Amino acid sequence: MRIKSEIWVKAYLRSCQGRGVAAVVVRRGDESAGAIYICVNRLDRTVSLYGPAPAGLDGGDSERRWVQCFSAGVVAEEEAASYLARQIKFDSDIWIVEIEDRAGRHFLGDAIAEE
Repeated sequence: MRIKSEIWVKAYLRSCQGRGVAAVVVRRGDESAGAIYICVNRLDRTVSLYGPAPAGLDGGDSERRWVQCFSAGVVAEEEAASYLARQIKFDSDIWIVEIEDRAGRHFLGDAIAEE
């Protein structure tokens, strides 16, 4: 069983802040099961965006797994904002968390899945 989205987000925010990195909830989603998107703002008008990995990956039933939303990795802020707006139209329960890190670190560890 996967932990609730709200609890995961709170823990992620603490983890980032414990490393001295600013992290905020840009959009609050469903507290129990909302999909979570992590936006890494590099403070140069570019971002990396991570979203939920497709269902069926190893460990996906109990652990959250992530994929990069853009094959290029880093995109303009506007492109990421447009992508997230489309995701909100599809699922209004999503969470969006933004961290600011010039080095582009996501702090998701080995939870990044390869597609």
